[in-house]
Amino acid sequence: MPQKPKPTPDASRRSEKSRQAIYAAALALVGEAGYSKTTIEGIAARAGVGKQTIYRWWSSKADVLMDAFMDLGDQAAQAAGQESYAIPDTGDLAADLKMVLRATVDELVDPRFEVPSRALAAEGVVNERLGAEFVSKLLEPQLQLYVQRLRAAQDTGEVRRDIDPRIALELFVSPLAQRWLQRTGPISYAYTDTLVDYALYGLAPR
Repeated sequence: MPQKPKPTPDASRRSEKSRQAIYAAALALVGEAGYSKTTIEGIAARAGVGKQTIYRWWSSKADVLMDAFMDLGDQAAQAAGQESYAIPDTGDLAADLKMVLRATVDELVDPRFEVPSRALAAEGVVNERLGAEFVSKLLEPQLQLYVQRLRAAQDTGEVRRDIDPRIALELFVSPLAQRWLQRTGPISYAYTDTLVDYALYGLAPR
């Protein structure tokens, strides 16, 4: 009997499997050894791929880590039933902000995110170039989602038109970041709900 032809390997599936292995390896290594001691060679060995595979997709370990964090964000969004990270607009600004900040709390206390994030935050303090790159490519795009939601709230009269949304968002985002980074207190849903209540009380139309 003639043998059945073997199925053609799915290259896209193999590439995605390798990509996910690289993300996991990069995040694990930076959490264990710190950013400066994490190398492309180490990531490749941990992921079980050749370093040329990594260089084919990324030019530096910083690029690998940025994509790895973006992938973590996408996974969190999918777990929450969203196609991508976004701030909902239900018409209730307080409820929308509280929901997103509660999801942020979940992410910040998740060891998969917390451990590498703290390592990169520490490196960003002494490595100005890395810190600036992560702010511009990862943090600022997320903050702009808050800007868009606050502008929508200005259009509906929930927020004063004379406020600067980019400054206003720091009333609830920055305290959470500081408490998490410096461990000045526990972070919880109750804490972020209170931040929103305090911030919006000051932003409400007068």
